[in-house]
Amino acid sequence: MSKYIARRLLLIIPTLIILTLLVFGLMRVLPGDVATRMLSDEAGALSIKNVSADALRAKMGLDRPLYLQYLNWLWDLARGDLGESLLTGKRVGDEIIQRLPVTFQIALMAQILSLVIGIPVGIISAVKQNSWMDLLLRFWSILFLAAPSFWLATLFILVAALQFNWLPPMGYHSLLEDPKGNLLQLVWPSIILAHGGLATIARMTRSTMLEVMREDYIRTARAKGLKEQVVIIRHALKNALIPVVTLAGLSFAGLMGGTVILEQIFAIPGMGSFFISAIRFRDYPIVQGTVIVFAVIFMLVNLLIDLMYGWLDPRISYS
Repeated sequence: MSKYIARRLLLIIPTLIILTLLVFGLMRVLPGDVATRMLSDEAGALSIKNVSADALRAKMGLDRPLYLQYLNWLWDLARGDLGESLLTGKRVGDEIIQRLPVTFQIALMAQILSLVIGIPVGIISAVKQNSWMDLLLRFWSILFLAAPSFWLATLFILVAALQFNWLPPMGYHSLLEDPKGNLLQLVWPSIILAHGGLATIARMTRSTMLEVMREDYIRTARAKGLKEQVVIIRHALKNALIPVVTLAGLSFAGLMGGTVILEQIFAIPGMGSFFISAIRFRDYPIVQGTVIVFAVIFMLVNLLIDLMYGWLDPRISYS
């Protein structure tokens, strides 16, 4: 097990190197840079009067050859330094540490909701195959898959405001300082964000449950006189969960990315506004650092998912 984990962790290094090349190159391909954006922005232009774009680029180190910029950034990244914002001068790592827990909490709450609701829905749909309940749940799953989260969030706010004269809490309350206010504020974007993953997990659970329920060992368990509930939960569900767990791990990265727009709509100071503002101003260190942090989280989550396979199916070996 330890050797397998070590190999997987070592494989993260070449993956990150390829990713750094991609994100570094793509940001430089975009037209304009932070100096141009600062001089074209009214607020920024007022604060840097009588300064040319070339002087700003020289001050920020953007006039150096691209390969030197990349190697310097890669060296800093290897030492755990994500650099400083070209726009504000603040350390990127500190900004991410401050904002990432907010985004992570929303994605985690959405993932928990997806699993807690999606798995039972998929089980019921499989057990009641081709019944009116199965057809209703499948229709609901397809409907939720087709509805984008930003549209649902906008519709939710409009209906709440126009029909009930109520708006969901905006802003942000720390979980440690105000747990109740924090949960009341983040539960709405989490529910909206969860709808797509919930429907996907429900459909995957239904498909894998139907496949497992046809296996010989399920017929044997029933022949032994075990209760149907025991057969479904203890024997069928555990083996059916392996594809579901894989899907949940892959969807977590999508949930992290899906918070970007929802944070804008609900005025939550997470990674969303931070990342979008950095792209708009071509703030390279913030964009590069954010992408790397999200990539590391995604790869660690997938490693955790792989390790869970051994618990779900003892036949799986990591030797």
